[in-house]
Amino acid sequence: MTPLDDAHAAMQAAENSDTADAARLHYYQRLADGELFVLLTQEATGGTISPEMFDLDQGRFVLAFDQQERLAAFSGQVSPYAAISGRVLAQMLDGQGIGLGVNIDVAPSSYLIPPEAIGWLNQTLAQTPDAVAARIDHFAAPLDLPAVLVPALEAKLANAGGLVQAAYLVDVAYQGGARGALLGFVGAPEPAHEALAKAVSEALTFAGIGAGAVDVGFFA
Repeated sequence: MTPLDDAHAAMQAAENSDTADAARLHYYQRLADGELFVLLTQEATGGTISPEMFDLDQGRFVLAFDQQERLAAFSGQVSPYAAISGRVLAQMLDGQGIGLGVNIDVAPSSYLIPPEAIGWLNQTLAQTPDAVAARIDHFAAPLDLPAVLVPALEAKLANAGGLVQAAYLVDVAYQGGARGALLGFVGAPEPAHEALAKAVSEALTFAGIGAGAVDVGFFA
């Protein structure tokens, strides 16, 4: 079982339950963050790829697999493919009226994603957090955090260790009276600020919390 298999199984198990939305969001986060192997009509040339198109009863689809072995099992022969992230593939397909078939016929996570869902995913991934300046009055221990918050942040930022010296999740009070939760990164180089803030925003969105639920700050 792959992480995408697990996320798909959880989504199917949660269908029509109170956790259906959360499970669906988790599946799409796995899809976006993972590497996919896209079946092509011919070898890529000059950075240009030509995905194989499949016309099904539900519409036209590009096929992608989360393992090379699964792509080979589907095609039954040596076939050209491109390895790209799910987020890049969603960006490529958005607005084309083309859906995405994932692990079709070769895995328990076989799933057809319609064009409308591809559009939603790309729009969600394209969102960027707003940058604002605020003066901090004081910090305190975090209060009343959603149970899914810390696991979502840990999973999303697992590979960010080389970019920051430390990270702290705290309750913050701003001058003027506003307060909330703040994730403070210490020692992150300025070129990494935007990517880190976007990663946090995506973690919150796909955890079903809301992108603005936690502020992000950078400290020397």
